[in-house]
Amino acid sequence: MELLTTNNVWMMICTALVFFMHLGFACLEIGLTRQKNTINILFKNIFIITVGLLLYCLVGFNLMYPGFTEDSLGLLGFAGFGLDSPLTAEGALDLTYNEGYTYWTDFLFQGMFAATAATIVSGAVAERIKIVPFMIFTVIYVGLIYPIAGSWKWGGGFLDDMGFYDFAGSTLVHSVGGWAAVVAVCLLGSRIGKFKDGKPQAIPGHNIPLATAGVLILWLGWFGFNGGSVLSADPELTSVVLVTTCLAAAAGGVVSMLVSTAMYKNLDLTMFLNGILGGLVGITAGADVVSPTSAIIIGAVAGALIVLAVSFVDNVLKLDDPVGAIAVHLVCGIWGTLAVGIFSTNPEHSFITQLIGVLCYAAICIVSSFIIIYVLKKTVGIRVSEKEELEGLDGHEHGMDAYPDFRLNEH
Repeated sequence: MELLTTNNVWMMICTALVFFMHLGFACLEIGLTRQKNTINILFKNIFIITVGLLLYCLVGFNLMYPGFTEDSLGLLGFAGFGLDSPLTAEGALDLTYNEGYTYWTDFLFQGMFAATAATIVSGAVAERIKIVPFMIFTVIYVGLIYPIAGSWKWGGGFLDDMGFYDFAGSTLVHSVGGWAAVVAVCLLGSRIGKFKDGKPQAIPGHNIPLATAGVLILWLGWFGFNGGSVLSADPELTSVVLVTTCLAAAAGGVVSMLVSTAMYKNLDLTMFLNGILGGLVGITAGADVVSPTSAIIIGAVAGALIVLAVSFVDNVLKLDDPVGAIAVHLVCGIWGTLAVGIFSTNPEHSFITQLIGVLCYAAICIVSSFIIIYVLKKTVGIRVSEKEELEGLDGHEHGMDAYPDFRLNEH
């Protein structure tokens, strides 16, 4: 009982830290975009976490952890609607649900992860998507697609049976959001003024100090994101996970700073910040099965990939991603997942199996997000008008101004 209490308290602390990450995402997104869209971005982030938790309670948790049987293909299972109190035969609350935490803590911790996928999409489509279609997309993607895909590994589905490994979600959370972000940006189009004669133009964010604060909050929250994924307060394993997480983040930031400086001849803070996030995303798949040295390598590669991926998305793909979500969450999520097959100390982890897992998640995320967003585009429309975009979504979508006393004329 004492061990359960200790483990459960740690898991609840980690749950709070993951919840805190949503503030980090919000600060990062509004900091890297223009002030005339601040309310819109904050509204989307608040909608995601509130509705995401309700959906996860109603259907998501039992879709993601359906209790697959040996006869199941592990493609889809459903344990029923809502939460069900785990009781003993005598009718008392069953405290033996798990040696690391209670049923209720399990739900809340996993529920905090669920909303993150849609938050990633929010940043990529910022400043030009209609709010109502985005809300509809969030309901379907977070309520159905994320938990079904998550069940393939974390719910004991077919990828888990194959030996695919993703400790805390480089693929299951970050790439799931990243693939949808790519599809959404392709169907939505770029912001007005982003490309001139085919060349990308910088659209500076309005509050880089706030974006910096957002990244530091996210780094702190990752102590819960990865640390809680140990699923207990095991002192050795938890400590190792926090060490590898921090080392990868630091390496990602430093290398992205060096590479971006070499390429563009200036010390770009935003690239530095995204490098830190890239290192965090990259280490998330294998934080518990790699050495500190390997973590530094994984983070360093992620930091370099950030710079190259941002350039590729802008100059080759001609996609407009205001916050670099595709580079951070998709590219580094894929890298981190594959890195498990290279650096893991567990000989059972295979690069080929990791690659199969990446491809499986790419398939379900691309197909499902395309269907959802394409139907919305052809029915209610997903893009705001030119006038609304130029004048700002805050006034047109929300009738509010984030900074009423400091309004700038932005176009």
